[in-house]
Amino acid sequence: MAATGNTATPRIDMQDAAQRARWTREFNVTDDQLEQAVSKVGEVAADVELYLKGSRSSTNSDATGDTGS
Repeated sequence: MAATGNTATPRIDMQDAAQRARWTREFNVTDDQLEQAVSKVGEVAADVELYLKGSRSSTNSDATGDTGS
């Protein structure tokens, strides 16, 4: 049996007004800040939270130390 792993990962649906309201409250940010964070790091709530806290996101370029060269 294959494990999907993603079924329990909280995601932010920016098209759902109730979810936008929930996550802006939970992260204590404006709707614009939430939208910017999701556009930068994706819809996974944990990644958005790290971004909003000023932490680096866990993207492949971050993990490999990509300096753009």
